Amino acid sequence: MPKVRPLAPRALGSRTWTIPDAYLPAKGPKGKPGYVGHESLCILNTGAKDAHLRIGFYFADRDPVPDVAVTVPAQRCLPLRFDNPDHLGGFVVPREVPYGLRVDSDVAVVVQHSRLDVTQPNMAFLSAVAHPG
Repeated sequence: MPKVRPLAPRALGSRTWTIPDAYLPAKGPKGKPGYVGHESLCILNTGAKDAHLRIGFYFADRDPVPDVAVTVPAQRCLPLRFDNPDHLGGFVVPREVPYGLRVDSDVAVVVQHSRLDVTQPNMAFLSAVAHPG
């Protein structure tokens, strides 16, 4: 069997990402405690340095929250659940309010956005790579 060389750390992705359609859905119907509506970002840092991010939340009807700090260690991925304020330095994302996101990083990272909506019987899940640049 051929020997596989380990991948050298190399920062892949972009330093700025945007998500125009974000929405933390309702928690979900009673009687289904194992299913909680949520929204998340998964950030992949393939580089050799920790990534220091600033996440901005932009709303249609209120002032933005432009500077939520998050660190992603080198060569790691970090899933951020937006229904968990501990993941966002204490910031509480309002449920059932549309917003947009901007992610700025000091090194290149890859950002994926996901949402689970459990408010309907069949549930709905979406996931997409954010817009770089």
